[in-house]
Amino acid sequence: MRRKVIAGNWKMNKLLTESDQFVDSVTGSLPKDDNVEAIVCAPFPFLPSLVKKAEGSSLKVGAQNMHFEDSGAFTGEVSPAMLKDLGVTHVVIGHSERREHFAETDHSVNKKVHAAFNHGLIPIVCVGETLEQREANETMSHIEAQVRTGLEGLSDEQISSTIIAYEPIWAIGTGKTASSADANQVCTYIRTIVKEMTSENIAEELVIQYGGSVKPANIDELLEQPDIDGALVGGASLEPDSFLQLVEAGAK
Repeated sequence: MRRKVIAGNWKMNKLLTESDQFVDSVTGSLPKDDNVEAIVCAPFPFLPSLVKKAEGSSLKVGAQNMHFEDSGAFTGEVSPAMLKDLGVTHVVIGHSERREHFAETDHSVNKKVHAAFNHGLIPIVCVGETLEQREANETMSHIEAQVRTGLEGLSDEQISSTIIAYEPIWAIGTGKTASSADANQVCTYIRTIVKEMTSENIAEELVIQYGGSVKPANIDELLEQPDIDGALVGGASLEPDSFLQLVEAGAK
């Protein structure tokens, strides 16, 4: 059985004191269950403190982005080597907000995924369609292109260790959520693509999350779907109580 992975994406929110208080609030209350994994993906300035505070607990700390080079003249960027040195375990790659506002492409996502694995980081690779693409019946072809390009050149072992987060762009921060059946349909298709790229065994090991206005009120219905293995959560991950409810749902 695949583990459930609940990852909170704080985006550009909180101050250092608030982020420290969050970790203090949740670490002692996380379910003691190996079948669920809890991650907080925080802004860069908070990562050293959060890694230290999470020591000895099951909470993992992830970054929200990184550059694909190890070092160099890239003012304002953070490298995978820096993240690994801090003790970060995961990194979100290719979030739709990065694609929209910072011109990230499927090819730059692929470079970052390779760089993450080169430094022992687990990539959470985001894919998703716009409302216009969905209404034009282009969802599956768009998702397939993102998955195939994003995972290109990876070994089967690396692909099985990747986390893919399906986030329909029209549902992020809008209050709209894809129906559990619709979300599962796309996640099933992602697994089919990975099966074609690798093997049935690898595809069955792959963790596929759903993201897009996930909250305690709808998490159970989503996780009941056979191909949804967790959630990448925005707003509902900012408060300790709601984050814990989401993780507890994954442990059921």
